[in-house]
Order: sequence, then C-alpha cells, then structure tokens
Amino acid sequence: MYKTAIKVENLSKQFGQFKAVDNISFEVSQGEIFGFLGANGAGKTTAMKMLCGLSLPTSGKASVAGFDVYTENESIKKSIGYMSQKFSLYEDLTVKENIKFYAGIYGISPKQIIHKTELLLSQLSLEKEANKLVGQLPLGWKQKLAFSVAIFHDPQIVFLDEPTGGVDPITRREFWNLIYEAAEKGITVFVTTHYMDEAEYCNRVSIMVDGKIGALDTPSNLKSNFNAASMDEVFIQLARKAKRSE
Repeated sequence: MYKTAIKVENLSKQFGQFKAVDNISFEVSQGEIFGFLGANGAGKTTAMKMLCGLSLPTSGKASVAGFDVYTENESIKKSIGYMSQKFSLYEDLTVKENIKFYAGIYGISPKQIIHKTELLLSQLSLEKEANKLVGQLPLGWKQKLAFSVAIFHDPQIVFLDEPTGGVDPITRREFWNLIYEAAEKGITVFVTTHYMDEAEYCNRVSIMVDGKIGALDTPSNLKSNFNAASMDEVFIQLARKAKRSE
C-alpha cells in the first residue's frame, strides 16, 4: 500500500475577486514523480507556494509530508527540498561552500556534511571543481548541483519549479536521471516544467487551466483520452480552453 506524500482537498487561493487556485483536489504517493503543468496564469505557482508552506490557502485542506499547510508550515519547510526556476545557489561561493551553507541550514552535523559532500562531488564528477566559484560553472552543472543540494538533507518531498529552463537537451536528460535516482530512494518529486517531452517522464501529470485541474492521469492515459500523439498535443488542447493569462 502506497503512503500519501501530498493530499489536497478543495484547495483555493483568492486575491480579492480573483481566484488564482480554484477548488483543486489530488493526492501524490511517496516516491512518485508528479508533473504539475499549466500555461502562464493557470495557478500552478500559487498552488506550489501553498504546498511549500510559503502562502496560506483561502479555503480547503492540504497536508504535505503529513503536516497541515495552515498550522504546520514550518515543519513542512524542514521536510521538503525546493529548487526554483531561477538559479538558487550563491555564485560567489565555491561549490563546497554552497553545500556546507545549505547543509548547515538543515541542521546536518559537520561530520555528516564532510562525508556527504565527498560522496556528492564524486557522484556529480565535480571533485576537481570543488573549490571553484559556482558562478564559473556551466549552467547544466549548476542546475545538477542545485538539485543535489536541494535533496542533500534527504527530504521526503522535493519541489522543482521549472528546473531545466535554459539548459540543452542532453543536460536535461542527465538532470532527469538524477530525478529518477531520487524517486528510487523514496523521495517524492513534484515538478513543474514548460517542456512537454519532460511530462512523458512523470508517473502522473496534472494540467491546470484557469485555476482548476483540467486533467490528471498517467501520460499514456492522457494521450489516449485526448486522442493525442504527444503530451504537447494534450497540453495544447487544454490550453485552448483557457480564458485568462498573466
């Protein structure tokens, strides 16, 4: 029986008269790679902020890693990893300094930090770049390092907000190998992306339209249900129904 990592029931977020997120419900299982898609203005970023404990809902219920989004958002923050679409590491610190800094925030002991840092550098083949400023690394390496730092403290769930924006296709594929490895370890991956080929890599995909969930299923079922050859075609069919944009 699968353990539920994220549970959302009739969750809404309203700004004045505008309902950014409109009564959405879904569950995500532990170790699942869950794609959370939607055009600009669909509400996906607002929904993700609520699940990360950064914004309180207007109504509805949600729990993340077993913690309530209303009353236990600090516990949520300690139980998750997060990587934004904008590069999240400090470019004027070295690779090692970045790892040490973020590990310290999550309360990892100095002894563990040393051991896990060496292991991480080896896994990413970054041993020779350990004392280089992060700003000197190619974008693809920066993104892979940022993801590895986001899960350095072994969170139950990692939220990835368009993590592969601007990187080449080969690096994107390598990045997804890291995602698969994390999921195999039991980490739940909640990912937004603008690349529809990446939606194919997810176990299930939710597509938001005007604050609501327009469709939610496995990529193969979605393509079958929409009589589409690709997830790109599914997305376009749903996006055409949208009435609002940012």
